[in-house]
Amino acid sequence: MFNKILIANRGEIAVRIIRACKELRIKTVVVHSTADADSQAVQWADEAVCIGPPPPRDSYLHAPNIISAAEITGADAIHPGIGFLSERASFAMAVEACGLKFIGPSAASMDKMGDKAAARETMRAARVPVVPGTTAVQSVQEALQFAQKTGYPLLIKASNGGGGRGIRLVQNDEELPRQLDMAKAEAAASFGNPDVYIEKFVEEPRHIEVQIIADEHGHVVHLGERDCSVQRRHQKVLEEAPAAILTAAQRRAIGDAAVRAAQAVNYTNAGTVEFLVDKRGDFFFLEMNKRLQVEHCITEAITDIDLVKLQIRVAAGEKLPFSQKEVRWEGHAIECRINAEDPDRNFSPNAGRIDRVILPGGYGVRVDTHIYPGYEVPSYYDSLLAKVIAWDKTRAGAIARMQRALSEMEVTGIKTNIGFQRRILANAFFRRGEVTTDFIQRRILDGETGEDPRVV
Repeated sequence: MFNKILIANRGEIAVRIIRACKELRIKTVVVHSTADADSQAVQWADEAVCIGPPPPRDSYLHAPNIISAAEITGADAIHPGIGFLSERASFAMAVEACGLKFIGPSAASMDKMGDKAAARETMRAARVPVVPGTTAVQSVQEALQFAQKTGYPLLIKASNGGGGRGIRLVQNDEELPRQLDMAKAEAAASFGNPDVYIEKFVEEPRHIEVQIIADEHGHVVHLGERDCSVQRRHQKVLEEAPAAILTAAQRRAIGDAAVRAAQAVNYTNAGTVEFLVDKRGDFFFLEMNKRLQVEHCITEAITDIDLVKLQIRVAAGEKLPFSQKEVRWEGHAIECRINAEDPDRNFSPNAGRIDRVILPGGYGVRVDTHIYPGYEVPSYYDSLLAKVIAWDKTRAGAIARMQRALSEMEVTGIKTNIGFQRRILANAFFRRGEVTTDFIQRRILDGETGEDPRVV
């Protein structure tokens, strides 16, 4: 087992990893920018190293500074957390080259799944269903030829994309050239690679992802699926597990497909295989996230498996302590992401000083957060303040428990989306489980709310 782990991240995920390490009796080092000098992670870690000014490129994305911090503090492993360098193969390779353990998949696995167009071909070979699409598209003519074969609507996607960026929806031939140029420009700016590919747009889809964990001895297990269809601008807002729409047969099929996907690239550690499920119940490979996900907590709630501890144990060379047949799921869990944003002003980020914090509690409620009264929310990073997780034996019970939890929660001094999350939970379509990826735009923002005024 490791003696000391450096955490190359910030916010609630850094706190989450520190907690897991403490329970495993592993020392922690947290790196931070000058903007995060007073963060909870800095206060809780055994050691902290400032690695640069606030802009991510000068701190949390600056690999040499992070690796140097690990070396000077005597860390023997680096946990990349979520975002930043967590899916960058070059970083994983540099960590290993310096004699440190990267707590995540190998650089080779990342490379195989990092190019989404190439990943689609790998999935086809592994008998994982994929949406009809292209490899990298170089010209408008290629794009038009594909459109003539499959019809509209289509999605243009960045080959090295993620986080909802580099995606363009195209409805007809007239739009295609302009959207192709815009997608390439956004891909180049966001990911340093202008390559894009095109796939058929799945109408009225649900976004279902499957959690997998793989050890370094050839064992791959899935821990069930999560429904992440409640999104805004391709960013997840609320997630739940399990997915209410899947039959037992569909659940087995999508779980088996996720395991085959991981095996196809010799994957190790935690990862998520993401699918689109159409209105007929057919599912198609979307992408693989080669890291822990923000919403891993709801899988932990229904399986009673600590994924961060398991990540660390697997990276230390231990075998998975259970087989697929031994995984058990119980109840239903929902996660609401609480963000520093103003829903009344197009969800604009809302940095500033937090004056007061009241967190919910009670049976079946968990809150992962890094905020406290007096904390200054910086403007340089994502707006996630906290994750509220509610578990109950049934979906209806989990919804009711989450509504109770959010009614107790209070964060003042800045704007948050707590009220907006309560609107989602009160929505009649959501309560019936009638949720697709356009749910927020269609059912909340465009007025088809179906809200029950008794529970808002």
